[in-house]
Amino acid sequence: MTPHDWYAEHRAAFVARALDAREERLFADHLGRCDECTREVTRLERELGWLPMGVTPAPPRPGLTHQLAEGVLRRRSAWRRLAPTAAAAAIAAAALGFGVHERQRGDTLAAELGRREAQLAAADSERSGQLASLAALEDTLSVMRQAQHVVQQDIAMNGHHGRLLIFQDAASHRWNVVMHGLPPAPAGEVYQFWFITGSGMVRSAELRSGGSGAALAMVSMPKVPGPVMGAALSVEPAVSRSVDQPTGPMLAHIEF
Repeated sequence: MTPHDWYAEHRAAFVARALDAREERLFADHLGRCDECTREVTRLERELGWLPMGVTPAPPRPGLTHQLAEGVLRRRSAWRRLAPTAAAAAIAAAALGFGVHERQRGDTLAAELGRREAQLAAADSERSGQLASLAALEDTLSVMRQAQHVVQQDIAMNGHHGRLLIFQDAASHRWNVVMHGLPPAPAGEVYQFWFITGSGMVRSAELRSGGSGAALAMVSMPKVPGPVMGAALSVEPAVSRSVDQPTGPMLAHIEF
């Protein structure tokens, strides 16, 4: 214990006027030489200034003022011990609130990103479909432009008058077949296109007539012995795709 420790322990007693006359003079003399004790005594006098308020002035019993001063100091010490814990709790609560806010913000951004990615995927799919349709149209037009022969035949069916057009491209060995002017095929039936070859009829593409009454198909030459001698169009039951010979009404029969 240093000599200064005695002054530190008796600051409250000095403020409470609990020291005897000799100790009080000794402490007062020390204050003129110690800035630390002067600051603490000033603080104690400020914090204990409320003690005489609200009571009838009366001489305190011996030691009462000292006990009150010690009680105040203990409460202050307790608060000092609890303050770091309270501050830590406040910081933790603030951090937790910030974390929840950031997590909610992250969820919102992730949902928005997913929505944008879905839109891009849909746009890419639509663009791919448009490019495929454009490529098919360009292919059809190329066959029509390069066709060395164009064959056509009028068709009459149940009061409708249509036509079958065949564009023959000898370079690519493909035909562009166009049927128009006919209604959609009856329920359970299809418009069936056939090749007429030296070895018999060869089933080719189905022609699906939409609301405009037009149907197109790009067909390749069948891999059979002998030349292709012509083409035919019939109405066949949709369930007879495995039949290799026409069985229904013949709408067109063209021999070159």
